[in-house]
Amino acid sequence: MNGRILLVEDDELIGSMVRLNLESDGYAVEWLREGRPALAKSRAADADLVILDIMLPDTDGVRVARSLREVGVVTPILMLTAKAGVDTKIEALDAGADDYLTKPFDIGELAARARALIRRSQGQRHLASSDRLQIGRYVVHLQSREATTREGDVALTPKEVELLEYFHRHQGVTRSRADILEEVWGMEVYVSERTIDNFIVRFRKLFEDDPDAPKLFMTVRGVGYRYVAGPSAS
Repeated sequence: MNGRILLVEDDELIGSMVRLNLESDGYAVEWLREGRPALAKSRAADADLVILDIMLPDTDGVRVARSLREVGVVTPILMLTAKAGVDTKIEALDAGADDYLTKPFDIGELAARARALIRRSQGQRHLASSDRLQIGRYVVHLQSREATTREGDVALTPKEVELLEYFHRHQGVTRSRADILEEVWGMEVYVSERTIDNFIVRFRKLFEDDPDAPKLFMTVRGVGYRYVAGPSAS
């Protein structure tokens, strides 16, 4: 079995299609037609992915996603929406969704996004149970998002921590900007590759002894970036 997926979708045709295809890919799928049963923390937390429709008969998916995040459920959420407007997508992401897909969608694309979200989530869980990430001579505390850096103690954003975890998991491997966008940002279409460059500039200022001559966050011209683990703090 590839993983467990909680599907919250009231449309019988869409729900049947999604469940059939995901089960054929090896996933165990629990299908709910209403949103309120999905609010049970244990139910969502035990899944590897929640696929959540925005428009539900008893509540709305944005409210469900926000409630799950408020009680500490970190399971990735893929939101389905019939509304193509940017405001709706931003609302879904701000509520805690990791990615979104606009109806009508291609089932192959949904399966690909599901695989990417589960892969990212499993990689983060596998990363470290110590709550500490070593970046060269400095330390990042994953839960509090506090870091010791060359500029002193700094509070990192959730996305900065997620990107540092990503580089740590792939240390020594060159990753293209497109790969980084897909695996860290999902498929948020309004995020450009330039965004990654800005994060790298920030990381070099915080963690490189000489930001102008980086030894940790290396540029691979024409491709992307490679993180090279530096010396540990003494």
